Amino acid sequence: MTAKAARLAVPAAVGAAVALTLGVYGKLHGPTGVGVSLAGFSSGFAAKSWLATGAVVLALVQLASALVMYGKVPGVRAPSWTGGLHRWSGRIAFLLATPVAVHCLYAAGFQTYDLRTTVHSIMGCFFFGAFTVKMLILPRKGVPGWALPLAGGLVFTALVVLWFSSAFWFFSTTGVAL
Repeated sequence: MTAKAARLAVPAAVGAAVALTLGVYGKLHGPTGVGVSLAGFSSGFAAKSWLATGAVVLALVQLASALVMYGKVPGVRAPSWTGGLHRWSGRIAFLLATPVAVHCLYAAGFQTYDLRTTVHSIMGCFFFGAFTVKMLILPRKGVPGWALPLAGGLVFTALVVLWFSSAFWFFSTTGVAL
């Protein structure tokens, strides 16, 4: 293992511990069936679905801004405000995703009664583990150049899978409503 790759060991271990801890808590915690309920929404599940949708939209902003910042969009130079847009869209997306996770863990727990809920439970734990890794390697010097884009891509992919396995499912089975 190279020295640069070894610098990823601690962030990867911490991220794995976060994912595992959430999974164990979710499995051992008795689901209450009661979770986040916000004024203006018809149910906790509607609130969760709309918050998750907001997080996915901001994740798309994150993806686009990262591609522009790293020069992956031909003919487009990153304006000076791109970095700020990237940081703030990520912060707000995380703030939107956090009550969704609290609702999932507290109200439903880690569920495996069908493929959709199993995938959702696993990806929820994976998302927060991957997010932890991304945040820990972001300020580190000497990490391989591929590490941050990989971590960001894993966080984005996990969030999209989470959205499809819950919010999309909710909207398509109950109708799109507040």
